[in-house]
Amino acid sequence: MSEETTDELRTRFAREAMALMERRGEEVNRAKLAHELGIARARVDSVFPEEADLLEAVTGEWFAPKLAVMDEVMQTDLPPRRKMYEFFARRFLLLRDNFKSDPATFNLYVEMGERYFAYAQSYIDLADHYLCELIVQAQAEGHFEGLEIDTALSLINQSVLCYIQPYLIAMIDERLTEAKLAHLIDALFDGLSAKDRGARGTAGLRAA
Repeated sequence: MSEETTDELRTRFAREAMALMERRGEEVNRAKLAHELGIARARVDSVFPEEADLLEAVTGEWFAPKLAVMDEVMQTDLPPRRKMYEFFARRFLLLRDNFKSDPATFNLYVEMGERYFAYAQSYIDLADHYLCELIVQAQAEGHFEGLEIDTALSLINQSVLCYIQPYLIAMIDERLTEAKLAHLIDALFDGLSAKDRGARGTAGLRAA
């Protein structure tokens, strides 16, 4: 049997670290991982020279299923409205299932995500890149009229934030549904534009 490549070891060790975290309910470092696996610390260090490398690999494994569903959606020929719903809904369902199956572990990952946000940034950037592509497709059909892509991106993300932010899913839980998300996407497609319809007023905020 051929030896595992560094990439294969990285994936296996990251998954072992995640399994250990789930059993113990705490963050795992290289020393704990080596002890759990019954191998020399040097073996783990050869794959993860720094503690940050292990954290980055764990982050990648946690995001992998979410990236997979985004890729699947982007490869479909669904109309923009439905495609954007699927883009958010499929990730929401994954996150919600993760939370319901093991709330403690889910919250552990949320806490780690807050501490090591830099490792998640590239995945968030990729999601925004995909969303920009969806916005362009929607604008080609007349939606989000007059909005710069970055503005539309920000407004859409703010509108559906509670469906893609893990800590909000854990906090709000049952009040989030696929049907409500569909209503939000419809509202965005039907009403979001650069037009001023009177909400901003002309003289700033006024007391009731």
